[in-house]
Amino acid sequence: MKTAFCSLLGAAAILAAGATTTLANDRYADMPPVMVSPDLSAPWVLQLGHAPGIVRPTRQATQQPLQRLFQTQPDRQRTAAVQQPAKRMVMRPQINPIYLPQEVAYDGPAKPGTIVIDTHQNFLYLVEKNGKARRYGVGTGKPGFEWSGTHKITDKKVWPDWRPPAEMIKREAAKGRYLPTYLAGGIENPLGARALYLGTTEYRIHGTNQPWTIGGAVSSGCIRMRNEDVVDLYERVNVGTTVEVI
Repeated sequence: MKTAFCSLLGAAAILAAGATTTLANDRYADMPPVMVSPDLSAPWVLQLGHAPGIVRPTRQATQQPLQRLFQTQPDRQRTAAVQQPAKRMVMRPQINPIYLPQEVAYDGPAKPGTIVIDTHQNFLYLVEKNGKARRYGVGTGKPGFEWSGTHKITDKKVWPDWRPPAEMIKREAAKGRYLPTYLAGGIENPLGARALYLGTTEYRIHGTNQPWTIGGAVSSGCIRMRNEDVVDLYERVNVGTTVEVI
């Protein structure tokens, strides 16, 4: 009996050795192909958690573009945009509409074609026929520089030069304002776009680069008009026209 038992153990050992050798050899044998279900909607595919065919970028891949952005544009990372300061705008007073040119009734004694300047109301009238006049707003002499009288227009000039009288230069210098002895005609010239010279005086009817002063007592005796108004008057009158200042 002991001999039979030993024989059985030997046979089992031989079988085990053969099975081990067979399994070892199967590791290096060709494996059968893996069959994937052609149905992409199979339950095992849906368990993947996202639609097939979509590859999610890794965390490292999403960070690389941001790193390149800051590496290639260091100025945007370190500095902030600075807005340019807004330009300051100086608001000038608007002229009172009453001083704009308009046709009005006139019943005074002056003949048509005469210029009448009312220095109290700051109006200039160009007398017309049939009891009408064309009225303009003007700036007149400030206190101490008022005057009245009758003169003829002796000259007309376009964009006139300005030569301040010596007395004016001295008077303004005492106030700390120094005038040039000569200023060529142009937009910066205080005589403006046109000038009508009155007799042999130093007074003129002229334009201005300060139109907001029209309607006030602002000059050193000259009659001041808006540039567009003095151009209009310039075209309507001739040398020899009578000018009455009252």
